[in-house]
Amino acid sequence: MNINTDCIVSISDANQNFSRIARLVDEKKKVIVMKNNKPRYLIIDFDDYEAQRAEEMKLDKIADNILEKNLNAFKRLAE
Repeated sequence: MNINTDCIVSISDANQNFSRIARLVDEKKKVIVMKNNKPRYLIIDFDDYEAQRAEEMKLDKIADNILEKNLNAFKRLAE
């Protein structure tokens, strides 16, 4: 994952200026909140989250279909 340094804020900044952080999320789509100089939280745009989740669910369904179609072959390989 590429990290834009414009999207990194301290936890104290996020705590004191949440409206600014929310605007930054609107603009950049995600913000990383640092705590003790380590990435601790990721704030993302909810629409982006839903799109990512939908893609993950689609991939899970594809994987389930492959597993179901080839279950006997996978069982033989596991023996």
